Amino acid sequence: MPYQPNDLLSRHFEESGHDLASKVEEQLNLVSPNSPNIPIYRDMILTVLRMAQEDHNRWNAKITLQALRELEHAFRVLEQFKGRRKVTVFGSARTPIEHPLYGLARELGAALARSDLMVITGAGGGIMAAAHEGAGLEHSLGFNITLPFEQHANPTVNGTTNLLPFHFFFTRKLFFVKEADALVLCPGGFGTLDEALEVLTLIQTGKSPLVPVVLLDAPGGKFWQGALDFIHQQLEENRYILPTDMKLVSLVYSAEDAVEQINQFYSNFHSSRWLKHQFVIRMNHKLSDDALEHMQGAFADLCLSDHFHQHAYNGEEHDEPQFSHLARLAFTFNARDHGRLRELVDYINLPENWAQSKSQAQQRTREPLKVT
Repeated sequence: MPYQPNDLLSRHFEESGHDLASKVEEQLNLVSPNSPNIPIYRDMILTVLRMAQEDHNRWNAKITLQALRELEHAFRVLEQFKGRRKVTVFGSARTPIEHPLYGLARELGAALARSDLMVITGAGGGIMAAAHEGAGLEHSLGFNITLPFEQHANPTVNGTTNLLPFHFFFTRKLFFVKEADALVLCPGGFGTLDEALEVLTLIQTGKSPLVPVVLLDAPGGKFWQGALDFIHQQLEENRYILPTDMKLVSLVYSAEDAVEQINQFYSNFHSSRWLKHQFVIRMNHKLSDDALEHMQGAFADLCLSDHFHQHAYNGEEHDEPQFSHLARLAFTFNARDHGRLRELVDYINLPENWAQSKSQAQQRTREPLKVT
């Protein structure tokens, strides 16, 4: 959504006899001339100035400063990895090296790296260490936090520029989700369950983009199946969640299947965004006319009004020109049923629903008829 400047902040200082907004903008134009983000930075600084003016509590000021520093540092460090797909892996820090799950997490890291996917973990031991061990440093990112126990950086990322330290859990949690193109959750304790439910809540409510959420257990394991049984019996049957919400998560029992779930999700789907009141799905391949026609009826419940419209880039996403080569599917999404949205993504990912290129069509006409 386009940023709407907060005029209340400017008026607040004007009424106090201080024309700070124009002075702040003047300074910002010195350090970042012609930036389209000047209004955002101006309102950030005016927010801090209002906090300073009220000066209620030193502890509040320290929290704000620490959080802002952590955010800025993480943004700056992660800029070098922009454009690379990343998968956040969660699981217990207490999983011993001889446990089958440790070996499975190591296989997962290696399989993700073979698909050129980076592995994000909390940088600790157990599942986190195993996933990084399998992926190797080139494909690893660690978001570490200091705890009185367990949370020392694992050997793969310790002492490297691929390790980011965090003081606050909430800023660390933000980057686990913000940077993730997919999430894989192995069995773990309170922290793992917290991350699982938080991620599902964020996607279910549309606060986080739709990405694959994969539950990974050892063959014959009951950890995640037991959790899913509880969700079905207590949440779904009592209508605390929609039945389609269960489409947001999948359960697998091998590293290869986990990676296949992720690769399949991005076989045609590329990314999504809101553009004013339209929800736009960007695709690697245009959909066929037949597939688009079928979609109008099969997924009509996702549209508040009108229909699905497919089009090429027309300049409306001027802030992301790097995606200009992608096809677009736009509609007035109800913004409520993200499980059904996942079913739509699965539909557009089926190769039989893609439009054939001219070369593909010509190749098919050259293929000899099979005589049976």
